[in-house]
Amino acid sequence: MFPLLTKRVSEVASPADGKRILVMRFWPRGVARSGINLWLRELGTSPELIKKWKAGSIRWTEFRRTYLHELKDPAARQAIAEIRKMLRQGPVTLLCSCPEESRCHRGILKQIILQQTAASQPASRRKRLSPLEKH
Repeated sequence: MFPLLTKRVSEVASPADGKRILVMRFWPRGVARSGINLWLRELGTSPELIKKWKAGSIRWTEFRRTYLHELKDPAARQAIAEIRKMLRQGPVTLLCSCPEESRCHRGILKQIILQQTAASQPASRRKRLSPLEKH
């Protein structure tokens, strides 16, 4: 499997990015379509969720829980499967406008894709954890 990366959509593209996938519900202003290979809007947060988050009316834990629920939608599941297929062919970079991956849905999405990919590999190919990594 190739690397799964994340970046802000405003960051300069690099050859290491591989396929650049925008994972926002709405196209960001001022972003040229030429710098994006694919737009998977079904992986963006719902408008209601992002409004609550930006207004500060929900905490990160609730944002995460709600977004994970949104990813159960059939269109989102299909889009995740598409990204997992792309990772077999080359690097993929998930793009969003949020400044920090740690407080952005793209970080959650990255974790989900990597978990599903690891779970689908035969046990003999999965990374073995050392005793220190298990805790």
